[in-house]
Amino acid sequence: MTKEAAHKEFTSFLKKGDNRITPERFEVLDHAMDYKGHFGADELYIKMRTSNSDISRATVYNTVELLAQCGLVVKRNFGENKTRYESIVNKKLHDHLICTNCGTIKEFSEPKIQKIVKELSVAIGFEPDSYSLNIYGKCTNPNCGQIKNAK
Repeated sequence: MTKEAAHKEFTSFLKKGDNRITPERFEVLDHAMDYKGHFGADELYIKMRTSNSDISRATVYNTVELLAQCGLVVKRNFGENKTRYESIVNKKLHDHLICTNCGTIKEFSEPKIQKIVKELSVAIGFEPDSYSLNIYGKCTNPNCGQIKNAK
């Protein structure tokens, strides 16, 4: 999905829900789409503020929730009692490896897993819209214990 298509989809979503269409909401959308990796609403807010944005924290939090409802970002929880988000714009289907020691999250894409999910779904008469696979364990990085809250 392109940024232009994301803007159109978000505009349509906002209109259908009788939500106001404001430049600030699209500023949040743009920053969320450009964010590399997974982010919390507060991390996005800080990044926007350091980019000389005058956006309020409440606007970022509220807009990120609207983006999740619209389907332009996906909510993720990697077992740390913190909601993270991930833009779907220009992203291919992928899964996650999460280190329970240092917090590193690595994305990977494996067609064999996607095939198994599809075959299993068909076998039990289920049509999935999406799926999420998170594998938790310890990474093999020799500096693992020294890296804290890496994303």
